[in-house]
Amino acid sequence: MNNNELEKETALVEAILYLESDPIDEGAIARISGISKDAVKAALEKLNKRYASGGCGLELSYIGGGVMISAKRDYWECLKERYGKKNEGKISRAAMETLAIVAYSQPVTRAEIEKIRGVSADNMIRLLLEKELVRETGKKEIPGRPVMYGTTKEFLKVFGLNSISELPKLSEADLEKFELEGEKY
Repeated sequence: MNNNELEKETALVEAILYLESDPIDEGAIARISGISKDAVKAALEKLNKRYASGGCGLELSYIGGGVMISAKRDYWECLKERYGKKNEGKISRAAMETLAIVAYSQPVTRAEIEKIRGVSADNMIRLLLEKELVRETGKKEIPGRPVMYGTTKEFLKVFGLNSISELPKLSEADLEKFELEGEKY
């Protein structure tokens, strides 16, 4: 592949990323652009190098197994007031507590969430399902077969994570909050 061809393919990949509002994986970029996965990888590497330069306000963000163009984190603090999801993205402290329990304990049932929080979780789970931050992941193999919950790709996108393994590690004190009667959730 010559340099001129790589430049055109890089420009095409960049245009696709610009037009997509959600993270998109390399296979989808290859299908949309009609270029090979290897060429897509080379284009993404070239874009990463270009965006890493000091004079660029953009970066590639790898979120939930996909990639998207976003403002550099260094600039986001002064931009988020105007460009962030202002009120629609805000959730209550109770919903955030419930979301943290799901994120760190998944898959987790409503009853397990309620044991940890000490209050009913029905409304918070319903809210988090509506905002597509959590989803049903199946049913637990115990009597009554309660629904289990886990986080979604939207959760990863909102919190800028590529995978759940990038969640901050909990301190010993925080870990104790997730333990009940010798059981870890």
